[in-house]
Amino acid sequence: MTDPAAAHRTLASLEQGAALSEALAFYDTLAPVAVPTMVGDWRGAGIPTGGPFDGLLENLGWHGKRFDSAESVHPLVFVGARGRLVNADPGRVPLGLAARHGQRFTGRATAIAFRALLPLLATRRPRARLRPVEYRGVTSAAMSYDQLPIIDVFRAVDDDTLVGAMDLRGLAEPYLFTLRRERPASAL
Repeated sequence: MTDPAAAHRTLASLEQGAALSEALAFYDTLAPVAVPTMVGDWRGAGIPTGGPFDGLLENLGWHGKRFDSAESVHPLVFVGARGRLVNADPGRVPLGLAARHGQRFTGRATAIAFRALLPLLATRRPRARLRPVEYRGVTSAAMSYDQLPIIDVFRAVDDDTLVGAMDLRGLAEPYLFTLRRERPASAL
């Protein structure tokens, strides 16, 4: 999609909820992302398409992702106690269970329990890497989890707004989400 204003309008509409086919059609119009441009802190949000992850990560306090370099990525950053950001070890988060029964875990009790357990999930070590990957016919920056069969492939709405497609082994369809740079490139 070449018109950034139109792309942002479409994305805003999709973020209110859309059919997966509609969201993927938009994703397919977006430009590929170069790995070096990913470095930074990104705020995440899901694109509701009727899948098992709809609202799940947000309910748990998901903040986004942090890319220190191509070799040092924190794929799951959550808001912890007193608003502090916590890098979670994805290998300790039951993502397979969430993929099968995600909507059962979107309630308040789950959020409270997860936040209580978050210190046990915390890590300082990076748990993913960035690499160019071909997905849906386009080679773009992708994040490969170290411990899980997950690859997140990114496309650009603009320099500071991305759409990611989470490809998880065993999940029939990708989970789509947005990432917005916390400090826009113009401020760097």
